[in-house]
Amino acid sequence: MPERPLALFAMSAENLPKLFPPDALARLRASVDIDPTLVAEDFHDPRVAGALARAEVLITGWGSPAIDTGVLEAAPGLRAVLHSAGSVKSLITPGCWERGLVVSSAADANALPVAEYTLGMIMLVGKGLLAARERYRADRTFTLAEVIPGIGNYGRRIGIVGASRIGRRVIELLRPFDFRVALADPYVDAAEAARLSVTLLDLDELLRTSDIVTVHAPATAETRHLIGRRELALMESGTVLVNTARGSLVDTPALVEELRGGRISAVLDVTDPEPLPPDSPLLDLPNAFVTPHIAGSQGNELHRLGLCVIDELERLLRGVPLSHQVDRAELERAA
Repeated sequence: MPERPLALFAMSAENLPKLFPPDALARLRASVDIDPTLVAEDFHDPRVAGALARAEVLITGWGSPAIDTGVLEAAPGLRAVLHSAGSVKSLITPGCWERGLVVSSAADANALPVAEYTLGMIMLVGKGLLAARERYRADRTFTLAEVIPGIGNYGRRIGIVGASRIGRRVIELLRPFDFRVALADPYVDAAEAARLSVTLLDLDELLRTSDIVTVHAPATAETRHLIGRRELALMESGTVLVNTARGSLVDTPALVEELRGGRISAVLDVTDPEPLPPDSPLLDLPNAFVTPHIAGSQGNELHRLGLCVIDELERLLRGVPLSHQVDRAELERAA
């Protein structure tokens, strides 16, 4: 690859300045020949044809069209795809692997704010936030220095469902606190669980014994409704379910039924469907805390994704291994 190869942006044009503010863009342009005014939102756009034909690197992001056979034929010199977002499942087609393209993703960088959101919610619900908020709203007063039984974060068991990159980051963030952490993941063995310093349980036992269950498994055909009516019934009264993965992992009608009974609570940043219909009971139930898919990178957190891509690009040009290269086999069972 030349010292300054030609690169092309492929994403929604509105996302470009959010991911690559002026200082990041200047650093990027020091390494590659790239036109920040030319953004491929459609690879069939005649305006991008010339750059695509000569491009050796695609810098993609949210809104990028898929890199299919036609695109690969139009980009004979393409060698690498550096994705400034999370999953590349909808972007990378089999032809990309057959071409031998180097594919990198900023999914690890995007995992951090999701893990931070999860940690924040675990800490808050452990303090009985949902019930306390409703009590204060109803009574309009409270008793100073009252000790509320049944709440607190000391010694609580946190059940992690899925040792994905986000699940592992949550485990890491929980370490400084006085939690007991358990993990359910069919791909993790006892030796790896020991390295992660977690107790390995099957899913049923984790659901029975955890105070807070947080879901981080990938969305696949096998994991659809992983947490269904039977699984929800296994949870002890007072358990809180946190979902920042995908809405399809939880059976929504079954969850609504459990929440209406008041036995458990839920924190949901993702739902099925998404967005919820305006009349969804999840938006009104006092023991449901629902946010509009904000756990992933937002605002200034997008800068981290752009910097991740620049770091990868500089490694690529130095000929050293990438830190976030996507493995085809792992991608097939990832979120």
